[in-house]
Amino acid sequence: MDALKKFAGKAESGGSTNNAQQSGEKKDVGDRIAGFLNKKEGGKLSDQQLETGTDKARQMYEKATGNKVDPKISN
Repeated sequence: MDALKKFAGKAESGGSTNNAQQSGEKKDVGDRIAGFLNKKEGGKLSDQQLETGTDKARQMYEKATGNKVDPKISN
């Protein structure tokens, strides 16, 4: 868990630059985790594809459980 917190801290402090950050949109925790996993797997997906995937996962979770996801985790 400490490794995830450390990774999240790097992303917030500007450890990497991407389209979402350039447009003023901050990456949420779900996007950072997806980006981390994508990087570990060879970086085959673009930031836009990752954003779409995490948004879809959030929508499916909310539909299945009826609970909203905290905006800190996914917006």
